[in-house]
Amino acid sequence: MSQNTTSGLPLRVAVAGAGAFGRNHLRVYNELQTLGQVELAAVIDRDPATLAAAAALYGIPGFATIGECLAAGVTLDAASVCVPTIHHAAAAEELMAAGVDVLIEKPIAATEAEGERLVSLAATLGRIVQVGHLERFNPAVTAAREHLNRPMFFESHRLSVFTPRSLDVDVVLDLMIHDLDIVLSLVSSPVREVRAVGLPVLSQKVDIANVRVEFEDGCIANFTASRVSTERVRKLRFFQPRQYLSLDFARKDLLIIDAPDMSVLAGMRNIAVKQGEPLRLEIESFLRAVRTRETPVVSAKDATAALGLALEITRAIEAHARRAGL
Repeated sequence: MSQNTTSGLPLRVAVAGAGAFGRNHLRVYNELQTLGQVELAAVIDRDPATLAAAAALYGIPGFATIGECLAAGVTLDAASVCVPTIHHAAAAEELMAAGVDVLIEKPIAATEAEGERLVSLAATLGRIVQVGHLERFNPAVTAAREHLNRPMFFESHRLSVFTPRSLDVDVVLDLMIHDLDIVLSLVSSPVREVRAVGLPVLSQKVDIANVRVEFEDGCIANFTASRVSTERVRKLRFFQPRQYLSLDFARKDLLIIDAPDMSVLAGMRNIAVKQGEPLRLEIESFLRAVRTRETPVVSAKDATAALGLALEITRAIEAHARRAGL
């Protein structure tokens, strides 16, 4: 790692994995490079064609592996890990061991044990680890936090049309985990019970799932996620004493309905939301954490908790399938 983290000089960054997610990270880093905030130093990808295209587009050196990049003497302060989920832990560990802070695309790892190992390694090495739970940076979520008052019921819908992207994981780890992370960050209570059902439709893994999570404080959260829908829906609604809030992640807006005396609805309020691209806000937040050495907004510990709940849901789906003879 260079001294750029404390000197105010542009941070030297790389992107490992130049596929669908990595391309967007490269784009945002390039935008920030024009503002003098970072220096895009390298791209890493095992696919020769993908690597060549990304390296040429941004005029940066390309390497097939992290090891090759480090062996070439490329100095890095930070890197985005956008490789397939099963390689998240190995890639992040290699970079952290070399003194590089990492932004890992969600989920943090393939298993909870890998996530916990990354938490421990980050503490041991003094590395910053942020995880790409993008919706934490959605302006509608940021606005909703200012109106939080003991939410007791959540209804989440995240529906997408089918694409061949991310079929290495099921819909819980692909889509639902975004909403699991959001709700866990809004509810200050341990999970008490999980009930779930899910089915494969167009892939070999679960493509549609419905989940009911009960927390120890009595809060209930219902989650529906599908990657075989005919429409795109990304909404979260929640109810708290005398109030109903509705977030639309796609439109980045927040609607609140009040009922202060339980006798009449006080009307709907469209809350002013400061707009911004969630990915850029996420990466800017990561870079601030790299410079300040403060705990990231979405820490490795937070992400491991979300992964743990997602995997518990996956086990509940498997148990339901056995009971139903599917």
